[in-house]
Amino acid sequence: MARYFYKGRTARGDAVENTVESSSEDALAEQLFNTGITPIEISLAVTAPKTIPWKRRFGLGKPRTEELILFAKQMSTLFKAGIPIIRAMNSLALTTDNDYLKEILEHSIKQLEAGQPLSTGLAKYPEVFPPVFLSVMKVGESTGRLDDAFEQLSFYLERDKLIKDKIKEATRYPTFVLIFLAAALVVLNIFVIPKFASVFSKMNLDLPIYTKILLATSELFVNFWPWMFASTALVVLGVRHYISSEGGRFRLDKFKFKIPYIGEILRKATLARFCRAFALTQRAGVPLVQALNLVSKAVGNVFVADRIAAMRKGVERGDNLTNTAAATGMFTPLVLQMIAVGEETGQVDDMLVKVAEFYEDEVDYEIKFLSAQIEPALILVIAGMVLILALGIFMPMWDLVGKMK
Repeated sequence: MARYFYKGRTARGDAVENTVESSSEDALAEQLFNTGITPIEISLAVTAPKTIPWKRRFGLGKPRTEELILFAKQMSTLFKAGIPIIRAMNSLALTTDNDYLKEILEHSIKQLEAGQPLSTGLAKYPEVFPPVFLSVMKVGESTGRLDDAFEQLSFYLERDKLIKDKIKEATRYPTFVLIFLAAALVVLNIFVIPKFASVFSKMNLDLPIYTKILLATSELFVNFWPWMFASTALVVLGVRHYISSEGGRFRLDKFKFKIPYIGEILRKATLARFCRAFALTQRAGVPLVQALNLVSKAVGNVFVADRIAAMRKGVERGDNLTNTAAATGMFTPLVLQMIAVGEETGQVDDMLVKVAEFYEDEVDYEIKFLSAQIEPALILVIAGMVLILALGIFMPMWDLVGKMK
């Protein structure tokens, strides 16, 4: 689609001009007539290359999930209050603190003034609005119930954020502890242990095995730390490159579910997200095949997305939802039973919401249990390292004191 600049007049005689996208000049003229604007001039728009802010180049400055939740809630409230859509969008654009979101709203306002639906304007920013978000909006626009669509979206985003925050909260403490522990080991091996090594070499002592291991490790760090740093950086970059590939991401997402205990938590969290997103599309009235395609992009796991794509193909062949879900081997008997009951009663969305709530409670409980188990395990690891350091450094000192006596 090309961008066109037009000038025209409204039914009241007011002059208007704007730049919009359209398939052709005739299509734009017809669109303007349908919206009550008489075109006077239509021409191809000449636009200068847009300078992308440096934050945007590095993926920074995007609206946070909290801001999207607030946006959906505000839009739902304004629609229910009977505020016209352009006036509502202008109000939000003036009050938002996020420059990226303000740009999105201002662009969407121009699309609305040109007669385009709101979902068309937001679709220009797929990095901010996922396919499920836009699809539910389109259904709301076609049924005239955008207020309900935004209300459902805000609730879905809230629940999705809640389960992500719980997982992050469980992994934050051990991650920080391990990072600081690794930093402490580097400092000890490069700056502290070499001081003791010079002292021990002058004593001419028969060093114990713990001390020899510590001195050898310290010598390795001191002499080869640039190579170790470069090797670590290359390994990290290689792993990141592999994960970014299609096959690497698929294998990683599949491996996540095989991690002891943690994999089961991630599996339940992913199933909860699937059920919540699928229920959202069904309540919005999205066709089943299209809903499965959208949900596969919303679960955040390539392996699960592949299984959902297999479900979609089964449905396209005429099989029912329960059989296609069972054939993937991904879903638990609870999910399959709920889907079967939903198909029989015509309430798949309600059944999936109940399953999502059940798994969210399960994830909450297991994360709390995991957090309670991680803390003593980390304490044992730290105590073991302190014990090794103490034995390696102080045992020769005790031998020296004994000889002096």
